[in-house]
Amino acid sequence: MKFIFIFIETYDPTIEDSYRKQVIIDDEPCVLEVLDTAGQEEYTALRDQWIRDGEGFLLVYSISSRSTFERVERFRDQITRVKDTDNVPLMLVGNKCDKITEREVSREEGMNMARKLRCEFIESSAKTCVNVERAFYTVVRMIRANRDGGYRRKKKRINIRIKKPKRPNPIIFLRKKKMNFSRLLS
Repeated sequence: MKFIFIFIETYDPTIEDSYRKQVIIDDEPCVLEVLDTAGQEEYTALRDQWIRDGEGFLLVYSISSRSTFERVERFRDQITRVKDTDNVPLMLVGNKCDKITEREVSREEGMNMARKLRCEFIESSAKTCVNVERAFYTVVRMIRANRDGGYRRKKKRINIRIKKPKRPNPIIFLRKKKMNFSRLLS
């Protein structure tokens, strides 16, 4: 969980772990609550609940694993089905860009998928911390732009849910909890 702490080399899938990080985005403080959740099929019902609560989502795949990329569209479809709208803050993230020699998904394929899903796209590396904050911050900005009211709050709390499948396949769902934001990453 590089965004919150340090990069962890070993992969340990969990049903749910929770982390918090306080950040300033565009001169506005936020408390990011990161919920690291399981991505196995047996947790589909839980995933629906996390999606219902979410305001924005990071769909993360590994550039070194085509199978993770191929599941992205299914997760996006689940998000739009549960949210009953296509207007959801969403970013596609190609993780592990530090593994250039192991690349199975080209940057162009990622950009094309993002166009198809009508969302933002970025490549990142949790290991080297390339574009990790940028991905989170971009989705926070999208969520803020979607919120009604237009006034600035002194402090906002943002919840992030991270979804972990049996195989590394980062898919991130951002959930709403009152005025909160959540992220789900595999």
